[in-house]
Parts: sequence; C-alpha cells; structure tokens
Amino acid sequence: MNWADFSATEPDLARTVEDRFGAFTHHTLATLRKDGSPRTTGLEVRFLNGELWLGMMPDSLKARDLRRDPRFALQANPGEGTGMGGGDVRIAGRAIEVEDSAAKAGYAEEVEPPEPFHLFRTELTEVVRTYVEDDTYLVVQFWRPGEPLRTRKRA
Repeated sequence: MNWADFSATEPDLARTVEDRFGAFTHHTLATLRKDGSPRTTGLEVRFLNGELWLGMMPDSLKARDLRRDPRFALQANPGEGTGMGGGDVRIAGRAIEVEDSAAKAGYAEEVEPPEPFHLFRTELTEVVRTYVEDDTYLVVQFWRPGEPLRTRKRA
C-alpha cells in the first residue's frame, strides 16, 4: 500500500504523520546490513504525488542495504526538548528502487537533489503514532494494511 492509499484510508493519521515529518528536515532511517544487524542513518523524506519517497546519495550504505533487503523503519525527528508536538511517529515498510528515468526526473524537478541519486518509493507495512493526552494518558495509534486503526491508552 502506498502513501495515497494510506491517506485515503486514514486521512487524519496521515495528515498528522506528514506534519510531524514536515516539522524538520532530517529524520532517522533504519535498514538492515548484510549481516542482518541494524543500521541507522539520517535521511530527508518527501511526500509527493501520493508517494512517500526516500532519496539518497549514489552508492550510499543505506541505498546498498535497501537494494539487498528492502525492509526499513523510519522515525520522524523528535525535535529539541521534550515537547514532540504531534507525538512520535514511525513508518515501516519496503523501499522499492525507482529506476525509471521519467519518474526520477519528475522527482528531481520538485526536490532538486544532487545528481546522481538513488530514489526509492515506499510500500507501507505499519504506521505508529505515540503521544501524551491531557498529561495523563500515553496513547498509541497503530495501523497495518487491511486492519482497522487501533488506539490504546495507558495511564
């Protein structure tokens, strides 16, 4: 399921997630190394034309990781301090490399990345938002394709 499908299914959560990612430029991407251990790196993300895009420098370690194993986890930058307006948001899924030159050119027109670059579109497997409500409850919203949005509160 791509970002447009998720947004149509859960528009309020999608808007909140986009706002959180839009609040800062750099976020944290987790990929899997060749030996299966995790690697975390900084990354800029873009929500364009119904897709969540991951762009990266040529032959970067994270690009190599995703080419070998497309599974990823992405966490929005929490910002400074402890406020985390909008809560903590995370996205997991699969990154599919885009090699079509027309698609890459369309992305480059919008974003103006350094050339050359790797471009991945994403297929979502989960979206999670965690936040504090009324200074009392920890609220976790959890979504997976084909399942309803689940919300849990803890005091």
